[in-house]
Amino acid sequence: MILFLLSLAAFAAGFIDSIAGGGGLLLTPSLLLAGIPPHLALGTNKFASALGTLAALVNFVSSRLILWRIAAFGLAFSLIGAYAGTRAVLLFEAEPLGRLIALALPVAAAAVLLPKKGRHHAADFSRRDLWLKAPAICFAIGFYDGFLGPGTGTFLILAFHAFLRVDLVHASATAKIFNFASNIAALGAFAWAGSVDYALGLPLAAANIAGNWLGSRLAIRKGAGLVRTLLVVSLSILFASLAWKYFLA
Repeated sequence: MILFLLSLAAFAAGFIDSIAGGGGLLLTPSLLLAGIPPHLALGTNKFASALGTLAALVNFVSSRLILWRIAAFGLAFSLIGAYAGTRAVLLFEAEPLGRLIALALPVAAAAVLLPKKGRHHAADFSRRDLWLKAPAICFAIGFYDGFLGPGTGTFLILAFHAFLRVDLVHASATAKIFNFASNIAALGAFAWAGSVDYALGLPLAAANIAGNWLGSRLAIRKGAGLVRTLLVVSLSILFASLAWKYFLA
């Protein structure tokens, strides 16, 4: 029964993650509630989510929805930012940033609901977009990922949409490149430390793959309306998680 419930959580996490990010906010707490030790829960979640993200990525690649120029200009800065954030968290407390992010989330949710004309062709981006905005976005959110972490994929979609005016479907697809890279890097670290339960991770990965595959297919078919709805859901889950951790617990 526990494995069945965890598989449902993995499926739901993959479904939400493929469209709007934030799936780890469902699966990791579920593993902890099932009694899995924290480091093992984090490593097993990364194993399932890395494979699941790959399934969504394949769907988006085959549908030609990924903006490769944004990925090419931003990926290195995302990795540098994540490293800097990881180093910074050893020197500073994460709590003030967590409180600030939690307070800003309702504003982010409201911004998602406002209609915005999106761009989705490579020729639509200026040099300033590619050489300044994309690296700055990816470095900042990479830093957040290393420093705090929850909802990184969601913030990438929001930033691409708000600052580069990428439509929500293409923003979601392009964010998967960054999600997959960070998942693989984190999974390698957890695997090296022996913090992955593969016996549990394999069925959860299968459920997560199914959720990611279905979610990405629906995002491709239903368009920005579905992505916008799931973004609000993801932001709500993130708000509840951060509010509980930094204001209520």
